[in-house]
Amino acid sequence: MTESWATFGADLHLDLSAGRGLRAGLVDALREAARSGRLAAGTRLPSSRSLAGDLGIARNTVAEAYAELVAEGWLTARQGSGTRVAERARPRRTAAAAARVRRPARQGPSYSLRPGSPDVSAFPRAAWLSAARRALTDAPNEAFGYGSDGRGRPELREALTGYLARARGVYADPDRIVLCAGFAHGITLLARVLRARRVREVAVEGYGLDIHRDLLTGAGLRTRPLGVDGEGARTGELGAGPGAVLLSPAHQFPTGAALTPARRAAAVDWARTTGGLILEDDYDGEFRYDRQPVGALQGLDPDRVVYLGTASKSLAPGLRMGWMVVPPGLVDEVLAVKGMSDRTSSALDQLTLAEFITSGAYDRHVRGMRLRYRRRRDELVAAVDGRVGVSGIAAGLHAVLDLPAGTERAVLQSAAWQDLALEGLSGFRHPQAVLPPRDALVVGYGTPSDSAWTPTLAALSAALP
Repeated sequence: MTESWATFGADLHLDLSAGRGLRAGLVDALREAARSGRLAAGTRLPSSRSLAGDLGIARNTVAEAYAELVAEGWLTARQGSGTRVAERARPRRTAAAAARVRRPARQGPSYSLRPGSPDVSAFPRAAWLSAARRALTDAPNEAFGYGSDGRGRPELREALTGYLARARGVYADPDRIVLCAGFAHGITLLARVLRARRVREVAVEGYGLDIHRDLLTGAGLRTRPLGVDGEGARTGELGAGPGAVLLSPAHQFPTGAALTPARRAAAVDWARTTGGLILEDDYDGEFRYDRQPVGALQGLDPDRVVYLGTASKSLAPGLRMGWMVVPPGLVDEVLAVKGMSDRTSSALDQLTLAEFITSGAYDRHVRGMRLRYRRRRDELVAAVDGRVGVSGIAAGLHAVLDLPAGTERAVLQSAAWQDLALEGLSGFRHPQAVLPPRDALVVGYGTPSDSAWTPTLAALSAALP
């Protein structure tokens, strides 16, 4: 007999050394478990009766082993409290480990204005917990199974259908919504679909995230940059080469431009003429501060546009919750590459988000965050007024600060001296893009918590020329 699991108190895994006798082997195993820290100080051990039953040995043998370890100081035994690992029985730390405790590892800059993240400290924990309780109470039994629909839970797809139509002007029905683990997961699936369709090239905006380009090239697709200016991507440059185009029309990332009506129409006309697909990244479409948000491009032609949205900016990226509204003829192809083994967020999280939306909590949260981020943007603009220009529409979680020519690198270095993480516009430029020189900062004012916002803004001011 070498191993067993106790059934009372903490699960207890013991390896009784052969050849030492039952009592001596048990004493050695318990002592080593306490010495190494595998049994933490304060852990309650199984009763002598329970452990004896699990190990198939006499109760007196266990009682004697416990008594010996109590005498040595490894265990304590008190009436009503049972037998526990003594507080003094802590694993020894090496000098290096002790030094690590005294000097915590550096976690990065003290302040951050990197774009792409909301203020995660503002996650609506209480409202989310209430929604989770209601969702768990009402969840059908089959929600706890493996699931058989690659599109995701019908409750969330139904909730998203109503919300997207109302808030973003998206034409959808639950059967055409495919849930995914965020935008990166969605674009990965779509890249595989395009490759299977023998598409070789995808047009992208000349400024954008390199990770999105990498996901496309990783699937074997070439990326061709489009020009970007104050009216968004120059969709008139699409031509006959690409089989798809990736756009962020509501709020171009990172320049902050909104795609004009003429360029929206040009993109749709291109898709209809060539049979190409438009992949619409609506990453922060709910957050427009100077006017009513412009509706999604998908509303102009639901048969040629794949709409991609997430909860990453509106709630938190840690939820890993995203969705695609797919043209009818593309649903089966997306599900085929997604596969039965490709499950994303948990069914309970999906049910919670569905409840969060249908109860109105999502709308209330977005409205609150819209006011919060608008106030931050106004404070940012006021702090830099007269020193640098601010470009892009009043929307989203980031702003672009235009710098004097040739100063971007120096300002980033100055920010590093202020212990402030910043991103320059040049870091988002496609390597093959033909764009006029431009020095600027992409400032993510959504990232800091409320307590960190004021010192972060001060660090930015100190870094600017």
